[in-house]
Amino acid sequence: MKALCWHATGDVRVDTVPDPTIQDPRDAVIKITSTAICGSDLHLFNGFQPTMEKGDILGHENMGEVVAVGSGVSNLKVGDRVVVPFTICCGQCFFCRKGLFSCCDTTNPNAELAKAAMGQSPAGLFGFSHMMGGYAGGQAEYLRVPYADVAPIKIPDGIPDEKVLFLSDIFPTGYMAAENCAIEQGDTVAVWGCGPVGQFAMQSAWMLGAGRVIAIDRVPERLRMAEQHGSAETINFEDVKVYDRLMDMTNGRGPARCIDAVGAEAHGSGSFDAIVGGSGGVQDISG
Repeated sequence: MKALCWHATGDVRVDTVPDPTIQDPRDAVIKITSTAICGSDLHLFNGFQPTMEKGDILGHENMGEVVAVGSGVSNLKVGDRVVVPFTICCGQCFFCRKGLFSCCDTTNPNAELAKAAMGQSPAGLFGFSHMMGGYAGGQAEYLRVPYADVAPIKIPDGIPDEKVLFLSDIFPTGYMAAENCAIEQGDTVAVWGCGPVGQFAMQSAWMLGAGRVIAIDRVPERLRMAEQHGSAETINFEDVKVYDRLMDMTNGRGPARCIDAVGAEAHGSGSFDAIVGGSGGVQDISG
């Protein structure tokens, strides 16, 4: 099959690689029908994520049609359409039983590498380095899905890919950011970064009861999207001091909840300085 493979920092190529196969009874193989490039993929492309190896297949925002299932998978059948979440989870460990699937302590065979770098290991992740398990990603024609009886989401017929693909990663990321804010009815919520995660965080803030949403960025098209589709008031941090403008907009009180949706490659003073009164704002937004 054809797949997008990492070769070195700044060097990704479409290669011909072996087709995936069932390796465990709880596996499935899907034919990819849609996949997306996440802002996190830039961490790999730009060399910020260690333990990448030449030939690693990228991609963790994936969906497709089931073409094979292992004997241990009873909830999926050939022909089903599924969205595959970024995290690989066993469904049975301490964290999975608590619903903390991204902390699954079963699915990362290289957990010690992750612990050495970060203190603890997350779950195994598709297409995101060997310290996250070394799993092949889905920017390819086919994808092996381990523990396919747990996380994949079956999609009803008649719903196009583009309406559900973002359930794989980016919409849940924005939603969880808003959820973690513990938004109360009527709160003013400020979102730093109007990339895709920020846009979904804004929509999620409204879903959770926000009374106002204020979007902060410097990219005109992103600010327009936040205004037109996110119903947000906007601040361009190249035009004004964010802290001062927020104080003006909230009668000196400031926003009740703040979401940092800025990518890891961002440079400059960042959203913290904007909150405490620096000349502020965020810089490049990859998410």
